[in-house]
Amino acid sequence: MRIDQHILLAFLQEVQVESLSPDDPVVVHHTPYPWELVGTGNYAAVFAHPDYPKVVIKLYAPGRPGAEQEIEVYRKLGETRSFPICYDYGEGYLVISRMNGIPLFDCVRFGIPIPPQVIEDVEEALEEARRKGLFPHDVHGKNVLMDQGRGYLIDVSDYYVNDTDTKWRDLRKAYYKVYLPFIKDRGWKIPLWMLEVVRKGYRLYKKGKRLFT
Repeated sequence: MRIDQHILLAFLQEVQVESLSPDDPVVVHHTPYPWELVGTGNYAAVFAHPDYPKVVIKLYAPGRPGAEQEIEVYRKLGETRSFPICYDYGEGYLVISRMNGIPLFDCVRFGIPIPPQVIEDVEEALEEARRKGLFPHDVHGKNVLMDQGRGYLIDVSDYYVNDTDTKWRDLRKAYYKVYLPFIKDRGWKIPLWMLEVVRKGYRLYKKGKRLFT
């Protein structure tokens, strides 16, 4: 599915995205009407147009690398059940399918049960990516979606990085050892501040572990 070139060109000319630091989300100074900002990452922002509900545009901030590598990742993935599909691309942007679902992070936050099938779907998807010569990287609770009891992944921008990343392995372990037996069916809503403490504590733990290994 492609976006009309006149609409796309007008958007690219008017939108204003800036990256102040590679460690912080990009800043969107202007989103042209009727586009809407869907989300931001450290290098790029994602936008949607009401006339094209099945796709989004991922736009990299000026000066930030990664678009070319992400395009290659999508080329290797091809059309799959578990990942978005890249329909079009240009300098600094990609047009990709919009995935439905709620992030696992928000499932825990709002007390929405996550069935084991979601975790196993992600395991199968990551193995599929590895078979296609990719290196699943930076897989965590905010870029794994659950939709109708099945698991899907978004944000494959780092799948070209040939480096060890244990985020998903650690999350899967926490799911089976803590979440499944003690939390899943209780309907507990975990406060955002508590989840942020866990997230930041995990980051510090991993950073310290790297320093002493």
